[in-house]
Amino acid sequence: PNRRVTMSLKQPPLRVCVTGAAGQIAYSLLPHICLGRTFGPNRKIILHLMDIERAQTALGGVKFELQDCGFDLLVDVITTSDPNVAFKDVDVCVFLGAFPRGPGMERKDLLAKNAGIFKTQGKILDSIASRDVKVVVVGNPANTNAWVTQQCAPSIPPQNFTALTRLDANRAQNQIAMRVGVQPSAVSNATIWGNHSSTQYPDVSFARVNGFKDVYEAVGDKTWLQGDYIKTVQQRGAAIIAARKLSSAMSAAKAISDHLHDWLVGSGGKIVSMAVPSDGSYGVEKGLIYSFPVVCEAGAYQIVQGVPLSDFSKKLMQATEKELSEERAMTKQILFSGSKL
Repeated sequence: PNRRVTMSLKQPPLRVCVTGAAGQIAYSLLPHICLGRTFGPNRKIILHLMDIERAQTALGGVKFELQDCGFDLLVDVITTSDPNVAFKDVDVCVFLGAFPRGPGMERKDLLAKNAGIFKTQGKILDSIASRDVKVVVVGNPANTNAWVTQQCAPSIPPQNFTALTRLDANRAQNQIAMRVGVQPSAVSNATIWGNHSSTQYPDVSFARVNGFKDVYEAVGDKTWLQGDYIKTVQQRGAAIIAARKLSSAMSAAKAISDHLHDWLVGSGGKIVSMAVPSDGSYGVEKGLIYSFPVVCEAGAYQIVQGVPLSDFSKKLMQATEKELSEERAMTKQILFSGSKL
């Protein structure tokens, strides 16, 4: 362990970009990063915080607070509205910023607006970020925004583009834990398949309680597991908005930290959920950014193979894949008509 600590102290600071950095999620995320919970207790951090021009005064206030916290791991804070500054040499990029869906806005309009934003950002990322930059997209529609960014950054490894479904997975895990009356960590392998949307499929068919007990056996209520449980996880974000009049921020920040920690530091053999480019596993169309069960080690992830799928599971997995295919087709039409993309 001592040798490991020495090595990480000698590593150069990790440059971490957060977009939408004056917003609520960032406000909850930055302490996780600066306290060493995300990238390890000894990894020094340089923050690149980006938000739109009119948010710069508020972003300056966030910088003041970061200074006032006195984080030993925080080497420097750069605040900007210019992606050419924000993305320069970054090792990790967390895309929180996206165009929000307004009243009466059609899905196609939301896709179009965000496709334009992520196309621009992807091109700049491609030209000035670290060649191995790790990307997680949180701003919705997250999976398709991640795909657009990936398509516009061809010099960066395609597998480095991910979207956040860890929040959904954490929700799925904790609903089971509360139902059974155990700690959340006692529930393993609760998996999210597909899109970060209301079509996502929270699957507990190979989940376990205390490492060995089948979740169906532990819960003892198949009707709930295949009905209200799935709906609760799928609609949890909407329930939080209805209650808070704001979207989930504290839980989203924790999930982003979990996602990045497990990806870059390692999941310790634990199965976690990440939306990643499909390699065709489980018959999912290649290239779609689709949530799978994965195991991570030191900056790499592997899609877990051999998960047994019932007809019930296959049906729900195909429904969320269909939505992602439609989103991608609409986005291609909007952005890339006349080009190979």
